[in-house]
Amino acid sequence: MSKTIRLGAGAGFAGDRIDPAAKLAAHGELDYLVFEVLGERTIAAANSRRISHKGVGFDPLLQRRLEATLKSQGGARTKIITNGGAADPTNAGQAAIQTARTLGCDGLRVATVLGDDVRDIVREIDPMVWETGAALSEESEELVSANAYIGAAPIVEALDKGADVVIGGRIADPALYLAPMIHEFGWPREGAEDLLGKGTMIGHLLECAGQLTGGYFADPVTKPVAGLADLGFPFADVSSDGVAVFSKLPGTGGVLDCRTATEQLLYEVGDPSRYMTPDVTADFTKVRFEQRGADQVRATGATGTARPDDLKVTLGFTGGWLGEGQISYAGPRARERAKLAADVVLSRLRDVHGIRAEDLSVELIGTGAAFRGASPLVQAPEVRLRVAGRVRDQTSADAIGWEVEALYTNGPAGGGGARRSTSEVLAIRSCTIPRSAVTTRVEVLEV
Repeated sequence: MSKTIRLGAGAGFAGDRIDPAAKLAAHGELDYLVFEVLGERTIAAANSRRISHKGVGFDPLLQRRLEATLKSQGGARTKIITNGGAADPTNAGQAAIQTARTLGCDGLRVATVLGDDVRDIVREIDPMVWETGAALSEESEELVSANAYIGAAPIVEALDKGADVVIGGRIADPALYLAPMIHEFGWPREGAEDLLGKGTMIGHLLECAGQLTGGYFADPVTKPVAGLADLGFPFADVSSDGVAVFSKLPGTGGVLDCRTATEQLLYEVGDPSRYMTPDVTADFTKVRFEQRGADQVRATGATGTARPDDLKVTLGFTGGWLGEGQISYAGPRARERAKLAADVVLSRLRDVHGIRAEDLSVELIGTGAAFRGASPLVQAPEVRLRVAGRVRDQTSADAIGWEVEALYTNGPAGGGGARRSTSEVLAIRSCTIPRSAVTTRVEVLEV
C-alpha cells in the first residue's frame, strides 16, 4: 500500500494571517506545516534591517507563528518548515528555541539551514546582472544582499537528523514542500526527475496558501467565493507516487476546485513546460485536475527533467529614498482641484527643492490612474492625489510629502486627509551563479 503524508500551507507571504495556520495545526492532523514567507523584496528588506539594526533580520512574525502552531500539537507530531529565517536563520533558530521553551516543548529539535547568503561569492564571480546586462562590478549602487535560491537538500538533511522545526533563508518556495516528500518517501535527488517534478507541482500549488482556496481568485460578480473573512488554508494528502489530493478544513471559508487550482498552477510561471527550480526543471503541461468532492481536488500529470546547472540569486542594492504625499479632494470639480494641486507641488519641488519632474510620479486616484494612461480620465466625486518620487537623499524625499501636506492652507480649496512618508529604497535585481559555488550547512539545536 502506498505511503501517504499530509502537508499543510501555513503562510503564503510575509504578512499572511496566522489563525488559518493555527486551525490547521490544531485540527488538520498534519505531518508537516509549511510557512512560506519570502519574496525578493522581503529578503532584501530583511538584510537591510539586519545591517542597520532596525529590527530583526528574520520574519518578524516567526515567533507568533510558532506560538500559534507549536502549542497546538506540543511540538510532538506536526513538523514545521519555513524560510522565515530570511537574512538571519541563526538568530531565527535561537528565537524558535526561546519560544519552544516558553511553551514547554521539551526535547524539540530546531534546525537552521545556512549558506544562501552569497554576497562574497558574487563579488568574486562578478556575474552579469539580468536587468542591466552589465557585470555586477559595474553597478553604481551599494550591494546590501545577495541570496541564492537553494533547494530541498539541506531541509532533507535536517529532517534526517530528527529536526522538528526547520528554519532557512532563501529556500525556493516549492522546495519547502518537496523536502518532506524526499525525506518520507526516499525519493532519490538525482535520477528521479519525474517524481521531483510531481513534488514541485504540489509545492507550487500549496506555496501561496489562501490563493489556492479562492483568495486571489475571488471576484464578487464573476467568481464569487463565500467566507473570505475565514478563508481556510489548503493541505494535501500526498502518496509516494507523487499523486496528491488537495483540500481544506470543513467549515472554513473559501473554495477549492479545479478552477482555483488551475489559476494557482499558472501563477508566476512563465513557461509551464520549463518551470526551473534548484531541484528540477518541472513540466506542468500535462497536469490534470479532478474534482473528488466538495473542496477536494486530485492532481496528477506533472513531470520533470534535469535541474539547471546554475542557481538564481536575488540581489539587493541601496536605491536612494522614496518620498510620498497624499491628499484628498471631494465634491464639485474634485479632479480639477486635484490636478491643480499636483501642478503646484511639481512646480515647488522643481523650483524650491531642485527635484526633477522625471523623478516624480503623479496619480489622481479614483480617475483611472491605475491604468497608467491606457484608459481616459473620468470624473469622480472624490479624488486622492498621490505624489511620489525616488530621489538620492532623505531631505529631498521628505520634501515631497511636505509639499503635499502644505496644500492644506496654501490651496487649492478643500484638501483633506493628507499623509506623508519617507523610506529608504531597495533596488532588486537578479543574476545566476554556478551551483558548485554555493555550499549549505545545517545546524541543529535542542530545547
